Amino acid sequence: FGGVRRVRGARGVTMASVDEMKKLAGYRSVDDYVESGMVVGLGTGSTAYFAVERLGQKLASGELKDIVAIPTSVRTKEQAEGLSIPLVTLDTHPVLDVAIDGADEVDPSLNLVKGRGGALLREKMVEVQAKKFVVIVDDSKLVPGLGISGAMPVEVTPFCWEHSLKRLVEAESIKGCTAKLRMEDDKPYVTDNDNYIVDLYFTEPIKDPVAAAKEISDMVGIVEHGLFLNMTSVCLVASGSGLEVKTA
Repeated sequence: FGGVRRVRGARGVTMASVDEMKKLAGYRSVDDYVESGMVVGLGTGSTAYFAVERLGQKLASGELKDIVAIPTSVRTKEQAEGLSIPLVTLDTHPVLDVAIDGADEVDPSLNLVKGRGGALLREKMVEVQAKKFVVIVDDSKLVPGLGISGAMPVEVTPFCWEHSLKRLVEAESIKGCTAKLRMEDDKPYVTDNDNYIVDLYFTEPIKDPVAAAKEISDMVGIVEHGLFLNMTSVCLVASGSGLEVKTA
């Protein structure tokens, strides 16, 4: 990693559970990187949940003012609305000061796999527009290479999804992967954008994530993939001993 700075947990306590670690990272991301007057991207998932919660607290207390936020999923939008966080869209606010989100995998260069929660398209659309992208994870998400801890999601059109799945399996840059259509209650999982997700599984790290990202993106019928490369500004990693701040 380019740089590592260790920060003690709140009041120096030892984080006892994964949820407490996620909360530490989520709260600290807002405390350290969000200021009054900012446009903020709100991520999706179990860690990002705590960042949204913290932003709502600080707006309610008056510690932060004049914030507008862009959610990356329907469920984040609903959470933010419940906390009275003012929401806007990329249509009116195309440049964000900061975006905060979790990740499924983080490699030593702070490249990411995201999207196991199904929100990869909106997450990438919002986060690529941020001046600073703050990634918040617990230390179980750190990997030596991308693609090894679970699915690498690819959002595809429902139209001829089997054709897209076959093309993904045949792609040279990700040769050897297996592909499965994501299911929910015996039906194809449907994203907030009314698309399907094909989950790719690997037995070893993706050799060249940049080449894989390009080859997948170049396929007609592919909407977006879960490789978030060269986007992370800083990564907050919570563990049992506190919080580490990693920079690329």
